[in-house]
Amino acid sequence: MIAEVIVDITNDQVDKVFDYIARPDTIVGERVTVPFGKRFIEGYVLRHKEKSQLPDNLLKPLGQPKDDYPVLLPEFLALNEEMRELFHLRNVDCMRLFIPTQLRSGKAKPLYVNFIELTEKFDDRELLENTRKNATKQIDLIKTLRPDNLYARTDLNKRFGSANVNKLLDLGVIRQVTTTKLRAPKVNAKQDKKVTLTAEQEKVVNAILAKREGEHLLFGVTGSGKTEVYMHIISKVLGEGKTAILLVPEISLTPQVLSTFTARFGDNVAILHSGLSDGERFDEWQRLRTGQAKIAIGARSAIFAPLTNLGAIILDEEHDPSYKAESNPRFITHDVARLRGKFNKCPVIFGSATPSLESFHRAKQGKTELHLLPNRANAKPMPNIEIVNMCDEVRMGNSGIFSGRLLDELENVVREKNQAMLFINRRGFSSYMICRECGYVAKCEDCDVSLVYHKEDNQLKCHYCNRRYKALTNCPSCGSSYIRMGAMGTQKVVEELQERFPNVKILRMDFDTTKNKNSLNELLETFGNTKPCILVGTQMIAKGHDFPSVTLVGIMNADMSLHFSDFRSTERTYQLITQVAGRAGRAEKEGKVILQTYTPKHYAYRFASNYDYLGFYGKEINLREVANFPPFSKIVRVLITAENKDEARATTSRIYSKIQDYFKQNREQFLYCEAMASPVSRIEKKYRFQILCRFLLDTEPEITNFIYKTVTEDKHPKSLVFVEINPSNMS
Repeated sequence: MIAEVIVDITNDQVDKVFDYIARPDTIVGERVTVPFGKRFIEGYVLRHKEKSQLPDNLLKPLGQPKDDYPVLLPEFLALNEEMRELFHLRNVDCMRLFIPTQLRSGKAKPLYVNFIELTEKFDDRELLENTRKNATKQIDLIKTLRPDNLYARTDLNKRFGSANVNKLLDLGVIRQVTTTKLRAPKVNAKQDKKVTLTAEQEKVVNAILAKREGEHLLFGVTGSGKTEVYMHIISKVLGEGKTAILLVPEISLTPQVLSTFTARFGDNVAILHSGLSDGERFDEWQRLRTGQAKIAIGARSAIFAPLTNLGAIILDEEHDPSYKAESNPRFITHDVARLRGKFNKCPVIFGSATPSLESFHRAKQGKTELHLLPNRANAKPMPNIEIVNMCDEVRMGNSGIFSGRLLDELENVVREKNQAMLFINRRGFSSYMICRECGYVAKCEDCDVSLVYHKEDNQLKCHYCNRRYKALTNCPSCGSSYIRMGAMGTQKVVEELQERFPNVKILRMDFDTTKNKNSLNELLETFGNTKPCILVGTQMIAKGHDFPSVTLVGIMNADMSLHFSDFRSTERTYQLITQVAGRAGRAEKEGKVILQTYTPKHYAYRFASNYDYLGFYGKEINLREVANFPPFSKIVRVLITAENKDEARATTSRIYSKIQDYFKQNREQFLYCEAMASPVSRIEKKYRFQILCRFLLDTEPEITNFIYKTVTEDKHPKSLVFVEINPSNMS
């Protein structure tokens, strides 16, 4: 018997199946050690076959399995073939997605804990009579133990001494029992709310459960009860002996979601995301693999949860760009969900209050079944969005970051002991430091970006490579001490709020305040329990959070995402406004939103202030169709990086020359094809160039395959080349 094996090496030259002589007990999907050249490495058994085309003398025997179970589900072996074709990935790239890094690297293993218990033949009277009277520790230990109880050995060693414990073990009075201890993530326990579905929610649940297979788009306004719909669907499939996956786009959303789902489903819930410790992630993955947990909740990578017999796959906030992996291996979570749904014959549900234009367009075309939740579950109105023209504020002599209307409403929040959220999508204190004499701007030495000033550390930080520098006191170019700050960030907003409201708790929620373990949980818990309180945050606060006392949302600078040179900038602005506005007025108290902008007449604000998604969709999809942008075309970006600028440019020229030849021969198929330096031309000491191609969908497979083939054939050891389809970040 021959075993076909993929070796765990990221190299195109060995991205193929290798034949080994199988052991009699070889299992497809197991992780093994195999001889490869002069060394032994890990590999994965893909298939069995009767005979190899290689002569017997060239075949080597398969090594022993590294685990006592196959790490790859049969579904993953099938998924591997489809993902390789769809995303043009290597075999090993797929394997690494299916298996947690902690298992592959050996960083995490089961945590074994030793316990002590009394043996069945224990007779305390006889033993105490035969124990030396001066062996007081042993006597105390015997008196402490009770039949049918387990005691942690480490605790007994500390109290009575390991020598005394060992003595009683030798006498057979006690025995040691070793068990596996689960390292569970912290969950803020809450009581399950017994909710009766509204007529709209019940209609959606019944419609999805009636059809089961296929794609479903759940378009429901913020507060419409999409989470309750998800839970009812999951409850139904669990009752049928099936499992479920629920994805959220941000790690910041998982504490509340996990708390809500754990209250309803208990130990059936496991969580998977990068914020867990190695041990926690390993144990949660094992609980899912063994069937101890039947619901996987997490960010993008949780789509590969090792669950069998899936009954539902749900992507909440499906419009979020984080569902598209932008580093190798590159994949689109929506497409992986569709593949797993097809394999398991289960529904795939995409939910959002602001669906992506691509997803809503699919629904309009009939490729996805559309379900609507147009009203809030508690029948309360959506919060009123008031647009404040900051140009008028400047004309009235207010050059600060807060409009008069926002300050008035913050005063009301404080006076009435409610809560407010202020949204600004930039962390740090100011976006740059500039010399007013010569125009010098502090930039990162390794990245072509300006440095962000963080006042609490008095440092300049690069938000791409995280390198830190001393803050400027004098210009390094001309020596001037006239240094000006750039646009504000979360730290600046918090500082000004603390000056205006010295007796009010001001919290900040961004990457800097939530990077430590459990800091996010603690921050959300503090906010939930403090009134009055103001939470300042980046887009981490914009989605999913449900705090009943939030009566005010302030959008500090709505224009920040509007004027990017990206065809999706208007769509993202509309989504952010609608999502963050939805945090207000979710319970009995009425909500209000103050939106500050310098371009108040932009159509994105007009539609957002009326919560008119259909109107916005109609306007934006028409512009996309006229300009031939996705979803009416496809954009392919070839990104080239190298530490040497000339090497990066040369690799770009070679690849572009071949693509351009194809472009000239098939000019009618292309809408655009150009090579250029990337907008951010250097990150982490690597120079970046790109080739952008845009073409109509009817010619898409042929052109895409040609570009992938061209990139694969161009080998240059000092350059890295990636292909991105409809990239969500063009910088």
